[in-house]
Amino acid sequence: MTSQVPVTVLTGFLGAGKTTLLNRILTEQHGKKYAVIVNEFGETGIDNDLVVNADEEVFEMNNGCICCTVRGDLIRILGGLMKRADRFDAILVETTGLADPAPVAQTFFVDAEVAEKTRLDAIVTIVDAHHLGTQLEESHEAAEQLAFADLVLLNKIDLVDTESLSRVEARIRAMNPYARIIPAERCGAPLDTVLGQNAFDLQRVLEIEPHFLEDDHAHEHDDAVTSISLHADTALDPEKFQAWFGRLLQENGQDILRSKGILDIEGEPDRYVIQGVHMLMEGDFIGPWPDGEARRSRLVFIGRGLDGMGLAEGFAACKAT
Repeated sequence: MTSQVPVTVLTGFLGAGKTTLLNRILTEQHGKKYAVIVNEFGETGIDNDLVVNADEEVFEMNNGCICCTVRGDLIRILGGLMKRADRFDAILVETTGLADPAPVAQTFFVDAEVAEKTRLDAIVTIVDAHHLGTQLEESHEAAEQLAFADLVLLNKIDLVDTESLSRVEARIRAMNPYARIIPAERCGAPLDTVLGQNAFDLQRVLEIEPHFLEDDHAHEHDDAVTSISLHADTALDPEKFQAWFGRLLQENGQDILRSKGILDIEGEPDRYVIQGVHMLMEGDFIGPWPDGEARRSRLVFIGRGLDGMGLAEGFAACKAT
């Protein structure tokens, strides 16, 4: 058992703060090295570029949910990591916001090689305190992520009042009375309360899902949820973009579950990153473009009814002239 590499699965609905927590783990001084596996929903990867430039190895899996079509990729990456397990102390798996954590956790038990060489330490579910109620009503994935959590990082508590926060905590407790809840702003919980917890309890999981260890776990996504990826090789006019994006979220924010992008803004030397959840959006410059990388804007939307929003046309109209 001592030779098994511990694995922490970071899950949570779209925009809850998974990449924020991951970047904290990779930048704070804790004396450990991590191998990181990042999964995204959609053909264009944004999160991998938002992960800080650390010494850790980062593996990206796109265009499929880690709990479904790319699970074989997960097993292959884990197998490759085990051949050089002396280079790191633990593994972090960041799932897409639409992943059911059950089949991800199942991987560490039903695949013989993975089960022999790794140990599932904990499923950490990051929760958006402001949007959780709506997410639970509209998405069964949000409920699945909570049900399987060993630890719930209740994030963005600064966006709700005390009474609302108490209601959110009570709802989490009703769905999962076993998970430890850690309130946080911008995923600011002490890392020693999140990592290395040895908290995954197989017996508790079998109580929730008796067929957990049977290798035929079916997971159905909401077919109405799709993703659209937009690109631009011409710099963007900041005023045009802010006007278009603000109007878009105001009119369609309820159906846009997640928006995120890395943008080339005319006249600015640094990359501009935007992160949106429904109608809430924040943006900031994150530093220069990597050497040898062309300046190119990439914008990804995940939501319902995206085809009718004129996204491509609106984005194209934001190019600087």
